[in-house]
Amino acid sequence: MTLAPETAETSETVFTVGLDFGTQSARAVVLDAANGDVVAEAAHPYARGESGVIGDQWDPNVARQDPRDYVEALEATLAGVMVRLREDGRLDNGRVVGVGVATTGSTPLPLDGRGAPLAFDPRFEADPAALAWLWKDHTSHAEAAEITSLIPERGLPYLEFVGGTYSSEWFWAKILRCSRVAPEVFAAAASWCELSDLVPALATGTGLEMSRGATAAGHKALYARRWGGLPDEAFLSELSPGLGALRGRLYDDVQCSSEAAGTLEPGLAARVGLDASVKVAVGTFDAHAGAVAGGVVPGRLVKIMGTSTCDCTVLSDDVIRPIPGVCGVVEDSVIPGRIGVEAGQSAVGDLFEWFVDRALAGSGRSHADLSKEAALLAPGQSGLLALDWNNGNRTILVDPLLSGLLLGQTLATTAAEIYRALVEATAFGARIILEQIERSSTPIEDVVVSGGIAQNSFAMQLYADVLGRPIRLVRFANASAAGAAIFAAVAAGVYPSTEAAQEAMVGSTPIAFRPHPDAVGVYERLYAQYRLLHDAFGRDQPARLGHVMKELIDIRGGIAS
Repeated sequence: MTLAPETAETSETVFTVGLDFGTQSARAVVLDAANGDVVAEAAHPYARGESGVIGDQWDPNVARQDPRDYVEALEATLAGVMVRLREDGRLDNGRVVGVGVATTGSTPLPLDGRGAPLAFDPRFEADPAALAWLWKDHTSHAEAAEITSLIPERGLPYLEFVGGTYSSEWFWAKILRCSRVAPEVFAAAASWCELSDLVPALATGTGLEMSRGATAAGHKALYARRWGGLPDEAFLSELSPGLGALRGRLYDDVQCSSEAAGTLEPGLAARVGLDASVKVAVGTFDAHAGAVAGGVVPGRLVKIMGTSTCDCTVLSDDVIRPIPGVCGVVEDSVIPGRIGVEAGQSAVGDLFEWFVDRALAGSGRSHADLSKEAALLAPGQSGLLALDWNNGNRTILVDPLLSGLLLGQTLATTAAEIYRALVEATAFGARIILEQIERSSTPIEDVVVSGGIAQNSFAMQLYADVLGRPIRLVRFANASAAGAAIFAAVAAGVYPSTEAAQEAMVGSTPIAFRPHPDAVGVYERLYAQYRLLHDAFGRDQPARLGHVMKELIDIRGGIAS
C-alpha cells in the first residue's frame, strides 16, 4: 500500500532522511516527501586519519577509513536532524517514515562472524588491512591487472559490462590484495561487504544477514543475473583458493535501493529519537543517489562533482549493451527497473586541491581567488594544455598508473593560467566520457551537475563551453543525501516507484549555463590536441606530437589578436 505524503484527514506531513557517507564526513538531510523541500540537515566529520582518510607516507596509493567513524557518524547525523526537526516544531504534526543511505564505493571491508567490522576486534584494530579500503585506495593495481588478464584468457564474460578492464578501486582486487599482504586478516574475515551495505546493516542490526545492494554488486563485484550472480568459484579460486572459498560466504541475491533492508534497530532508534518502525532502504552509491536527485532520465547525464567525479545516466530501452572503457552498465543500478550507466574521473576537486594546497602552499591563494582570475582569461589565452590524470584515469582508459601533464608553460605563465588549464583538462576528460557513452548507447541532450564544484560559476560555464551542452544544476546542495531520501520514500511506501518519487520530490531543473559559441570554437581546437595527448600517453598509440606546442601558441596568438 502506498502512503500519501500528506493525508487529508490529519494533514500529517511525512518526512524521509537521506544519509551520505562521503570521503571526509557524513551528512544527513530530511526532505518533505510531498515536495522534496529540505527541512533539516546535519553533518559529522570523521575523526580519524587526515580529513577522515588513513594513508601511508611511503605509499600514496593507500587510502583507508576506520569503521568506528561510520558508527559514530550514523548516530550523530540521525540525532542531529531529529533535534532540528523538534526545534522547528515539525514533529508536532509530522513523522519520519524512512531512512536511505548513499556511500562512497567501492569501499569494501572485512567482517567478523557477527557481521561487525573486523577492525573492531582488538587483534586487528591497529592493522590497516582490517580497515575499510576506501574507493581511492589504488594499492591493488597489480591484482586488478591480473583479474583483467585472466577473465578473457578463460573466455569468461565478466568484463563485458564494466568497460573491459577491472579497476584497482573495486571489490575483488582489494580483497585479493588483502589476502596477499595481510593473510591473517583475510583468514579471520567471515565475510566482506561494501560500505553501502554496512551502513544499512548497522542501522537495522541485521549483521551478516544484511541486504546487498544491486548497485554495488553490479558495478564493482561483477554480479549479474545472466551468469548466475557473482563470478564462479572456480575462477575466483584460480586467482586465490581463499577467494574461491570466500564466494560462498558472500551473497547470491541483491536488492534494489528502493526496497527496504529492514527497520531501525530499537536501541539506535531510541538513542536518536526515531520510532523503531522507520524503514531503512537498501544502500546505494553516492553518485547513483545523486543522479536520482538530479532528475536522471534517458538523454540526461548527471555529474556528481566533488573530489572525484561520477557520471550517471540511464538507457532509453531495456537492452543491456557494453560500452568500452565505461566502468558500469548495470541493471537496477541508478533507477530500479532501468539499465544504469556509470563512468567518472579519479581526480577533479582533488586536482584543484593539489594545486592550491601543495603547488601553491603558503601563498595564501584560494580557490575563489584563482577562479576569479581564471575567469578573466579567454579560452586558449594561456597557451596551456593539461592531462587530468594526477590520480590515474578511471574512464575510459581505466589505468591507475597514468599521471598528470602540463604542456605549454613559459616564463610568463601565471598561477591563474595553470588553474584554468587544470579545470579545462577535467572538462576535456568529461567530454571523452560523454562522447563514449553517446557512441555506444544514447544521445546526451543536457548535463545536470551537483556537488561543491557546481557552485563555481566559472567552472560550470567552462564545462558548458567544452561539452557543447547546456548545464542544469541540481536543486539540492547535497544531491547524494537527497537521492537517498528519495529512495527512502519509496522503501517506506510513500510512492510506488522511484520515478513517481522523483516527479514529486525533484521537479524540473532550469538551464543555468549555455555554451558560448565563440568559446565552443576555440575549445574544439584545444580538445583535438587533448585527444591527441590522451591517446598517445594513455593508449600508447603512435603520434607525432611535435606540433602540439606550436598549435597552442597559434591558438593563443589568435586570441591575443
